[in-house]
Amino acid sequence: MSWVKPGWLLWASFVGFMASVQSVRRLEFFAFGPSAGDQSLDSGNDQTHRLSLSKPVFFYDGTFDSIFVNTNGFVATAEPTGESTYLGKMPSKFGMIAALQGDLDTSDGLGRVFFRQDSSPDVLRRAAEHINRAFPNDDEVNPTAAVVITWVDVAAHEPQTRGDGIEKKRNTFQLVLASLETASYAILLYARDGVQFLSTPIGDSDVIMHSGFSQGLVQGFLFSRQGQYYRTSTDEESSVRALAEETNSGMRGVWVYEIGTSPRFSNVAPGEVTDLPPEAPLPVLEHDGQQKYAPIDPDAEQIEVLEILPLPYQPHQPQNPEVVVVDDPEINVDVFSYNLGTCANNRNKCSQFADCRDYASGFCCHCRPGYYGNGLQCVAEGKPQRMNGKVNGRVFVGNSQSPVEFSSKDLHSYVVVNDGRSYVAISDIPDALGPSLMPLSAISGVIGWAFALEQPGFKNGFSLIGGEFTRQAEVTFLPGNEKLTIRQEFKGTDEQDHLVVTTTLNGQIPEVPPGTSIQSEPYTEIYQYSSNLITSSSTQNYKLVFPEGTSENRRFQWRQTISFQGCQHGEVLRDMKPTQLLSVDQVFALYDAPNQLLRLAMSNKIGDVNGGEPEENPCFTGRHGCDTNAICRPSQGNEFTCQCASGFNGDGRTCYDIDECRENPQICGPNSICNNQPGTFRCECDEGYQFGIDGRTCIEVDRPVNHCEEGTHNCDISERAQCSYNGGSSYICTCLPGFAGDGRSCRGRREERVLAFWK
Repeated sequence: MSWVKPGWLLWASFVGFMASVQSVRRLEFFAFGPSAGDQSLDSGNDQTHRLSLSKPVFFYDGTFDSIFVNTNGFVATAEPTGESTYLGKMPSKFGMIAALQGDLDTSDGLGRVFFRQDSSPDVLRRAAEHINRAFPNDDEVNPTAAVVITWVDVAAHEPQTRGDGIEKKRNTFQLVLASLETASYAILLYARDGVQFLSTPIGDSDVIMHSGFSQGLVQGFLFSRQGQYYRTSTDEESSVRALAEETNSGMRGVWVYEIGTSPRFSNVAPGEVTDLPPEAPLPVLEHDGQQKYAPIDPDAEQIEVLEILPLPYQPHQPQNPEVVVVDDPEINVDVFSYNLGTCANNRNKCSQFADCRDYASGFCCHCRPGYYGNGLQCVAEGKPQRMNGKVNGRVFVGNSQSPVEFSSKDLHSYVVVNDGRSYVAISDIPDALGPSLMPLSAISGVIGWAFALEQPGFKNGFSLIGGEFTRQAEVTFLPGNEKLTIRQEFKGTDEQDHLVVTTTLNGQIPEVPPGTSIQSEPYTEIYQYSSNLITSSSTQNYKLVFPEGTSENRRFQWRQTISFQGCQHGEVLRDMKPTQLLSVDQVFALYDAPNQLLRLAMSNKIGDVNGGEPEENPCFTGRHGCDTNAICRPSQGNEFTCQCASGFNGDGRTCYDIDECRENPQICGPNSICNNQPGTFRCECDEGYQFGIDGRTCIEVDRPVNHCEEGTHNCDISERAQCSYNGGSSYICTCLPGFAGDGRSCRGRREERVLAFWK
């Protein structure tokens, strides 16, 4: 099956929430993922994270300074009890906002649960638009705080499944909690292709997934009782399917509810706009051209690679951002654009080594001379790059019925950029798995592409898209047809300017006996570029040399997608070549059994897919002899010069680190310490200080306050209520025995009876 449907892409334009586009798509969700500043839950089943809130959420008649995000499709107002207490047994005994609750799982590394607090103007504006459209007869509201929770490609939990997780059905949906000073709203978004399964296995039966609001147990005078329960789906599959097809907000797949108010609350109030105008068909752009490339091995199975049309560059107004939709269920790609605005308001989003440039439709960041990247991340030309991360996985080896499971194994990579050599080491790989991973150069291939030696007129991956992207590859081993999925999340740079990556392996690989060595042949890989999406495929041949001296030829094929956020306003995407060829040779793999260490190495070049004239200049062959911290500058013919990278001094053949901290003691400013690093420096705030919004100025830490101890709480007087410190700056107000209320206002039982009499 090809990576894109033959011959067409859908192009669409939208203005806010135009009536012509009435079905929410994933790309119209609130921004999510690492690039949006999200945190994520640990992979697994029934994972929970407590999120302390800067502004409280109102739910029914309660006020909550923290919430609990759970894998199983819900947010709780108290720490959830075990899933056996609520799965298939609703309503829950604790406060629950169920976006689409079931027994869900992200163990395979493909699914993720993202969350963040967000008070940015764009998020608050969009939340207000949804709420005001859903309640057209009410006064206009303008939220002051939001929490965005997104369940992405989550699968049903099936403990006994094995193998290729990419074929599972997956659900994607989003919950936004938008709050004002005295009220909170829940905005739920369900994409049509984001509700692929409607029930999950629980015990011996399948239970329909659940959406709704449970208040949980409410404490009475002597006993607790089940609180209010507002269900938005039923026990029929059709009701779950309707979440993506119907609405109460005037936009298909978007549902809005008022879920809490202060000081009084009666019940959950749904949006009031259930009618939908007819859907307008999207224009289809026909394209008959297909470009196919033969695999390296003429005897190998043909992998079809289809040309992806690059977006034509067209200036457009900020109110009409253009969006490309790749309509293929195999690819879950979200296409974003930078928040519209000007450099005056967004300059701090650029790298410290970049300049911000305004365009008619928005702004873009561009790395300064001597640096390269996408403007959000810029690194010095010629400087070796380091990458750190973690590797997780669940892999079946050979015919074994038991997977090898591992988590948080350290990955370290070092790339000599000026000759394209990349090295990767993964530690603590068990002996049952290590030898069989040796053929899998595809783990490190994307690192080689990111920093490949560039041929004239061509750009490596980091030069084009920077260090924040998601890569997913499906590897098929021949002749056994074992399949392995590799998912890698590249998260930009850490405080030491090292790139950060998380890798997850899931599936099956052929067994390689201990003591076997591997000889890998050179290979080429064609990368095809489109707006925010890159695809490639290839075949690699290798030979196993067994301990007894015999050998066996094998091969594997892979196809991959790389999704990223590109700036749509400048010329970078317009000038991006639609295809480039990655050439890889000197492929080396070794499993160090005594140290349980997997080592991979290769040399990488990026250039013309048609080959072209071979370059003889040493800068393009890598045979120049410049220092590893230097840039090779080509001249006429075979002449060249070596120039030390930024942050280094020397003649280019030998380069020495510059100690910026010693040369300029005031470089970091007040309340900070300068820490010299190879080729750069790092500013660290003194104890009691932290970086401000600009990421450079150290400001005093806003320390938590115990309002109960300080007497700055808003609980009722001590004769009626008790203030309980809850950590951070949060607290809980509770009425004393003999009194009733929310803790902020408590009344005696006699007073309650009198009020009840006069009502």
